[in-house]
Amino acid sequence: MPAEGAEALENLAFDLAREASELSGQLHPVVRLSVAELVRSMNCHYSNLIEGHNTHPRDIDRALAEDYSADPHKRDLQFEARAHIEVQRMIDARTDFPKPPASRAFIEWAHREFCSRLPESLLTIENPDTHERLAIVPGELRKCAVAVGRHVPPPADDLPAFMARFEQAYASERLTKPRQAIAAAAAHHRLLWIHPFLDGNGRVTRLMSHAMLLDLGVGSALWSISRGLARRSADYKRLLMAADEARKGDLDGRGALSQSALIDFCAFFLECCLDQVRYMRELLEPSELQRRIELYVRDEEDAERLPKRSFALLREALLSGELERGRVPRLIDVSERTARRVISALVDKKLLVSESHKAPLRLGFPIDVIERWFPRLYPVSA
Repeated sequence: MPAEGAEALENLAFDLAREASELSGQLHPVVRLSVAELVRSMNCHYSNLIEGHNTHPRDIDRALAEDYSADPHKRDLQFEARAHIEVQRMIDARTDFPKPPASRAFIEWAHREFCSRLPESLLTIENPDTHERLAIVPGELRKCAVAVGRHVPPPADDLPAFMARFEQAYASERLTKPRQAIAAAAAHHRLLWIHPFLDGNGRVTRLMSHAMLLDLGVGSALWSISRGLARRSADYKRLLMAADEARKGDLDGRGALSQSALIDFCAFFLECCLDQVRYMRELLEPSELQRRIELYVRDEEDAERLPKRSFALLREALLSGELERGRVPRLIDVSERTARRVISALVDKKLLVSESHKAPLRLGFPIDVIERWFPRLYPVSA
């Protein structure tokens, strides 16, 4: 942990706590749940991107509908994406899993849940020295030495001791809230440095970070740390490598690794969090979101791809969370037959969704409208 008195880090942590609380109150709770599904897909896309896997958002959407590609490589990436989303969904729902998130039990649980959903083709890794194929066992600490670029992680026999020390340092409830936010940043680097598994360390670390921020009350299903890290991927990797270095003299902390480099990484991590909270707060500002939806609907109505009066229903779903079907004729001043036609058109395009043909309607966020409703959510190349 960076030493007490790292004032700049504490200021970032305070700002993050304040602005994250403002974000959560912007939307109706029902709409928040729908946005959360969208953000989980986005988080998965960016987490995969950090690993060098560019899984197209539309392929992720198809994977969630169990519509898999015939191409083996693309299909594997779809399974990988679905696995990531399912594990994050469990974390967001506060499902029964080991706590706290910085514990060895949680870290092994996250790896086991993620890897157990992968196809066999993604559960082996090649030893670069011997070219031997090594099996990745879900939830199991590695049993051999590894190298990650210039970094040589701790020997396999020492992993239990390192994981125990990690848990002791970063799972403490005695820390103040700002120190817990700083701990989440520091833990992100330290777990990657330990490299406890043969593969999957990056994804598990980002899932742990998400869970730690969620526990702290600054994280939420409405923003993604992975988007922030992926958008500054070169800085992310450079600062991770710098924090791997040994300390530089007596004034650089008391541990084996450089404290100044860890402070730099923590500042970067918290800045990424703050940047993403601000981005999503701007994106989800109700009047602006409503304006973008209206512009989209007007274009679709002009092109005769949506019936007139569609926007009134989408606006009501946005503001009220749910829309009873029986209210629709009066809301848009049409007959019941016309109301059913408007509802049907919006449901067909997944702009409105429902549990059944009689259940209330909710706002949907289909992949086809993402760029219009949520500009820059995904990279231009996605």
